[in-house]
Amino acid sequence: MYMDKSLKELHELLKKGEVTSEELVKEALAKSHEVEEKYNAFVTILDEAKGSPVTDSLVSGIPFGVKDNYSTKNVLSTGSSNTLNNYVPFYTATVVQKLFDKGAVMVNKTALDEFGMGGTGTTCHTGVVLNPWSKKRMCAGSSAGSACAVAAGVYPYALGSDTGDSIRKPAAFCGIVGYKPTYGMLSRYGLFPFASSLDHCGVLTRRVEDAAIVVDTMKGIDSHDMTSWDSTKINLQKALDKDVKGRKLFYIKELVDIENYPHANRELKEHLENYKHTLDIVRGLGIQVDGVSINKDLLNALPAVYVVLSCAEATSNMSNLTGIIFGPRGKSNKITDMMMEHRTLGFSPLIKRRFVIGSYVLQKENQERYFKNAQRVRRLIVDEMKRLFREYDGLILPVSSGPAKYFEQNDDVIDENTSILEEHLQIGNFGGFPSITIPNGFIDNLPVGINITGDNYKDEVVLNIAYKLESQMNYKGQIAKEVE
Repeated sequence: MYMDKSLKELHELLKKGEVTSEELVKEALAKSHEVEEKYNAFVTILDEAKGSPVTDSLVSGIPFGVKDNYSTKNVLSTGSSNTLNNYVPFYTATVVQKLFDKGAVMVNKTALDEFGMGGTGTTCHTGVVLNPWSKKRMCAGSSAGSACAVAAGVYPYALGSDTGDSIRKPAAFCGIVGYKPTYGMLSRYGLFPFASSLDHCGVLTRRVEDAAIVVDTMKGIDSHDMTSWDSTKINLQKALDKDVKGRKLFYIKELVDIENYPHANRELKEHLENYKHTLDIVRGLGIQVDGVSINKDLLNALPAVYVVLSCAEATSNMSNLTGIIFGPRGKSNKITDMMMEHRTLGFSPLIKRRFVIGSYVLQKENQERYFKNAQRVRRLIVDEMKRLFREYDGLILPVSSGPAKYFEQNDDVIDENTSILEEHLQIGNFGGFPSITIPNGFIDNLPVGINITGDNYKDEVVLNIAYKLESQMNYKGQIAKEVE
């Protein structure tokens, strides 16, 4: 077995001739079928995938997975939606092509919440993605398939996308690393757009160093994406081992003080205690950690602002899904009826609700009250974070209110105040900030995560801190083991 190893370990084995790329691909494909049968993580498994030549690139010859909302030329790319269940693109997304150019081998396309619009992994058109630690629990989403596959040891990394927390929360629930770089470091060309001002490309791995290696390979300005920027002076992997003494992190008191949760259950209490213990480890690295207060009204506005803005942008972005240009057509002879049938029968109830919300907040008579106010509050949130980043190198918080949620308890509220603890990762999307989740131990033998978010363009600092913290814990490279 090789797929539990890091990219550097695999590269060394390949260079020495102790294993071939073809053998790695065969192992990844066999593991793909095993994981698909158990957890339903994939839309497409590419059984025809072949090994590739090994070069000096650390990703060459090594298998990986691609979330199915990335365009891949001549390979089915559905966005996990019935509206695109037969769509085969004629081009490949920039970040995927950059991996191909370095010899990486795609072996499957992973399942996601439909078009990335969900946080449960339950709205994929191929069915529900199960958590490899417990089939009774969700992986979170939308990058559920990618998180499941990496955690289960199919390959060292898979691509994801993150509009609100869609890489970082599944990483926490599956006990792996999830990294969303600064907005525009990775080109979004070829990523199916959900909410363009919030969408980020990113990666799920089992090690911080692997995340750095993959993003170093994919980053760079792209003439096809006007929001991309020149990151040639950034070298994430080289920056990992820098000294972190003297760095400063902050946490938000309102989110982690247990007295703010009068009805906290055992899992939440243990989760916050575990988080405090990790802060002690951080301080032991020579990093200053302070608690700060942020206006509670501003924090409480996070989920509503996200819903308004993401739904509004999604409504606009997906107006092209008519069934006329691509996707399965309706059977009516009238164009309007054909489009109506395509969208009515093709979209899940969740997507339809989001489109209704988006259309409503964009109506002329509602824009000022909802859409524009949401934009203003987003600006207030980002300004507050930018103010804090002038003093601190990053924000460190627990991911979610505990381990992965049970499917049947999806609508359960642990405490009336935990909604912000569940949704705070959206801050990283509002500001386009670099943000990484790493494993932070277990509760009831199920993984939980911790997140570090920093200022724009400070990806090297964020990953450096995460790498040093990872080195002090025992969860690097772990493979999921079913516990219930």
